[in-house]
Amino acid sequence: MSETIGFVGLGIMGKPMARNLMKAGYDLVVLDVDPRASEELVADGAEAAGSPAEITARARRIITMLPTGSAVEEVVIGSQGILSAADTDTVLIDMSSVSPVTARSIAAALATRGAGCLDAPVSGGEPGAVSGELVIMVGGPADVFAATKPLFDVLGKSAVLVGASGAGQTAKLVNQLLVAAHLEAMAEGLLLAVRSGVDPRLVLKAIRGGLADSNVLSAKAPMVLERNFTPGARITLHSKDLKNVLATAHGLGLSLPVAEMTDGMFDALIAEGKGGLDHAALAQALEALNGIEIRVPTAE
Repeated sequence: MSETIGFVGLGIMGKPMARNLMKAGYDLVVLDVDPRASEELVADGAEAAGSPAEITARARRIITMLPTGSAVEEVVIGSQGILSAADTDTVLIDMSSVSPVTARSIAAALATRGAGCLDAPVSGGEPGAVSGELVIMVGGPADVFAATKPLFDVLGKSAVLVGASGAGQTAKLVNQLLVAAHLEAMAEGLLLAVRSGVDPRLVLKAIRGGLADSNVLSAKAPMVLERNFTPGARITLHSKDLKNVLATAHGLGLSLPVAEMTDGMFDALIAEGKGGLDHAALAQALEALNGIEIRVPTAE
């Protein structure tokens, strides 16, 4: 008999992740704020639940993939939340991106019921979720991680236990800071090429394989050049992550000027109604600042 896994949050990332678990032979009981998302998974063979507590009563291990820390808190400790039905057999695997403080608070709440908890945020965006090649950063007890590793092997190409509760979220904050810095530097570089009258496609080809090459360049530079900002990772969510970076840094007495600068650019784009675009649209903030758009030169 296949194990039943609970899954809460069936958005851009959660839906393909849930489907990959089903393809691997797991039975799923699912819940989303949008009933239509659950209906799509039910059509594929999942079962729907009416509350997080109901999911907890039906599944020993529950994955959450939600947009904000407050959403995770509501699902875990809110009315009819996971905590209300949790026992010593329950394990929450929160794969959302939240602050380390929130992750530790949720783990502590579940510990009062003897339940296990892992914070396990991911990198790889929608393509990684679809292909099952996410990079998973985990915080929590080593024995719980070891028991959960088969699930991570379905969802990702790597899963690393970074440390105790909250450590996975700290790793994700580092990841998001680095991605934001790469996006900003990429936009500056493309602007420099365009203003210089050099074809940015050839610049990217020339530096490929060198020290400046990166996954960000490979995945996001074509989006900017094609003016395709269909979201794989929305500006609003990356902005949320950068604010968690800055709050964590402030608590540690750190000054992170690149994080502050890119956070301000994201805020400006959100104010313009562009928060739903892919975070590659950070380039648009620099385009506005310089009065030039990053485009491939047209043939004469």
